[in-house]
Amino acid sequence: MKIGRRKSGDVIDRRGASPTGLGGGGGMGLPIGVGGGGIGIVILVIFLGLQLFGGGGGGGGGFGDIFNQFPGAAVAPQGEQGIPAEADPDRDMVEFLGFVTTDVNDNWEQYFAQTNQEYQRVPLVLFEGQTQTACGVGSEATGPFYCPGDQMAYLDIDFFNELHRRFGAPGDFAAAYVVAHEVGHHIQTLTGISARVRSESQQSSGDANDLSVRQELQADCFAGVWGYSAKQRDLLEEGDLEEALTAATAIGDDRIQAQAGQDVNPETWTHGSGEQRVKWFKRGFDTGDPNQCDTFSVDNP
Repeated sequence: MKIGRRKSGDVIDRRGASPTGLGGGGGMGLPIGVGGGGIGIVILVIFLGLQLFGGGGGGGGGFGDIFNQFPGAAVAPQGEQGIPAEADPDRDMVEFLGFVTTDVNDNWEQYFAQTNQEYQRVPLVLFEGQTQTACGVGSEATGPFYCPGDQMAYLDIDFFNELHRRFGAPGDFAAAYVVAHEVGHHIQTLTGISARVRSESQQSSGDANDLSVRQELQADCFAGVWGYSAKQRDLLEEGDLEEALTAATAIGDDRIQAQAGQDVNPETWTHGSGEQRVKWFKRGFDTGDPNQCDTFSVDNP
């Protein structure tokens, strides 16, 4: 993927900083992840049917008209404390993630402006090991995630090494897909979709997994909407789309369960199969229209 040289103001770098206050829990919504985390043994917990990631945040609103209302306001980013660029072994990746985060935010800001709504930009927080969030302690073991309580996305860069080594999904556009997916959860918070998912999941616990899958697939579709924009602006290079699709396939619940030596059981899925994730990313990528991302109104997403 081609990147520009502008500096991103949408990244908060906490790497190298000592985490503080990790004993507390935010209680302001659960983290929502991309689904491919699980560095080490925690992968078995995340993908074997336990509902670790749920909705939260945002106001009301229905599933059909995605851009109907945008309640809520983002918490102001904290000061950056990261590793000096000249001493940073991941400098290139940090610059790339900064460019992507800014570009995805810019893209959604334009969409919101078209409906005369103000977009609240979401920062990407880079951390090592653990970090405090409004949703509680964020850990590298959960993989990338979005916290609706503070409206921030969180990422340990080592996740991409894991994505390459364990899941066979290398490439810069695979990383871009992950970032765009987490921003997709921010869109769900702003439009009230996450709050609706959590409410309906609480009212009918038997539907919680299905609603979680639909929420994750919609975030994949929103990531594809940004991918369409990037393609239209000639930011993509040969093989970029394939990198994203490989990543989407690799972190499908079916692939994760099979890799962990478990029976593939759709009833326990919380993120969707690789085929479903590819399908919805491509829908967004092919149409560039977020209103084509209504995963909640179809019988079989």
